[in-house]
Amino acid sequence: MEERIAELERKIEGLQTQLDDMKSGIADDQLSLVVLSGDLDRVLASFIIAVGAAAMYERVVMFFTFWGITALRDKGKTIKKADVMAKMFSMMLPCGASDLPLSKMNMFGIGTHMMKSLMSKKNVLSLEDLMRTAADSGVEIVICEMSMDLMGFAREEMIDYPHVTLGGVAKFLQEAGQSKVSLFI
Repeated sequence: MEERIAELERKIEGLQTQLDDMKSGIADDQLSLVVLSGDLDRVLASFIIAVGAAAMYERVVMFFTFWGITALRDKGKTIKKADVMAKMFSMMLPCGASDLPLSKMNMFGIGTHMMKSLMSKKNVLSLEDLMRTAADSGVEIVICEMSMDLMGFAREEMIDYPHVTLGGVAKFLQEAGQSKVSLFI
């Protein structure tokens, strides 16, 4: 009888070890989202997903890189650029959410104006309102330092957002590795 109890105890210990191993491999309750595009419709989709996910997941992290960073620029914050390339990027790229073009049918800004007008008419939140809602919902933003450096942007010219940090690909991979869901837009 004692031998059977000892055997059962060993099996229970083995099962507990397997259960602990399985628990360590389970992803956290979070969504990680890469925002590469600086097109209005794609950034809108990113924030719509992020706001929706904030209601479902414990944590939502958006990683902005390359053209996506332009959505985070603040029109009211300009800094003097010493580098010629940085000056060119600053002048040529959109400055903030209100300046983003559509990815299709932009038609020199007419398509963007039509989309914004339609959104207003249909009571769809603007990108700026979605960004505020995301901030209020605790959505975190990581801005790619390498992309900012390449494009000549500085943290000082980005929007005021309560949950923003700078990071690199390692930061994104760390977040994505812990996430139940990772998306790329």
